[in-house]
Amino acid sequence: MGEGANITRDFILGEEIGAGRFGVVRVCTSVTTGDVYAVKSVDMSTITDPIDLECVERETKYTVVASGHPNIIDLHGFYSSSSTLHLVLDLCSGPTLHDRMTQFPSFSEHEALAIFSPLMDAIAHCHGRGVVHRDVKPENVLFDSNGRLRLADFGSAGDGTGKMKDLVGTPHYVAPEMLAGREYGEKVDVWSAGVILYVLLAGVFPFDGENVVEVFENVLRGNLRFPSRAWKDVSAMGKDLVRRMLCRDEGRRLSAKRVLEHPWLVNGRTKNN
Repeated sequence: MGEGANITRDFILGEEIGAGRFGVVRVCTSVTTGDVYAVKSVDMSTITDPIDLECVERETKYTVVASGHPNIIDLHGFYSSSSTLHLVLDLCSGPTLHDRMTQFPSFSEHEALAIFSPLMDAIAHCHGRGVVHRDVKPENVLFDSNGRLRLADFGSAGDGTGKMKDLVGTPHYVAPEMLAGREYGEKVDVWSAGVILYVLLAGVFPFDGENVVEVFENVLRGNLRFPSRAWKDVSAMGKDLVRRMLCRDEGRRLSAKRVLEHPWLVNGRTKNN
């Protein structure tokens, strides 16, 4: 395992189960234990853009740093050469959160809590390790064969021990301070998770538009509304949490740790137990 090592000595590569911007994902089986994983294979010869190369390097680095939590994808090994990089990761064969949200327009508070609670656990763990994910969105929220939520894809992650200024992420989920070109920190992930919670409960985006420019303009305005038709069955406490997460003022926005201490989450977890 490591630079120059041959993955086929340790794993049997199986069928292709996905493809991304930089390569393909296959099922792989450990030669020694028989355990099944996913391997993300990147053809390094096709990556000529320094930004793309940095993205690949970030994924390896920050997946290692953030690993060790039940709701985060673990990196079980990497194999690199001058032409190829293989990342051996947890296999998540279930649908993504994006798939679930496409299938169901909105969720009850109980259903939303079951998704949102482990997601915030994962984000708080990342922040505790000094990692800011910076691309928290439903497509990067996976589920394993046991239905456990796993936060994945650390290709956009950054160092949370200092301030950042580069623009990364996905339009509907990007925090306003990032769009405004200001320095920002870990609370950009809280904003993104707040968007996810809003959509889970209401079935629509809090800040939408006909195109990306309109979406960005509406995010920057931060005019948060709770249309009665979509929110009539949501508790005041649920709305309060969303409002505190989607606060345009980063200083007043809750941290991930404070989100986990909010009564909507605390009380909901108590009921579920």
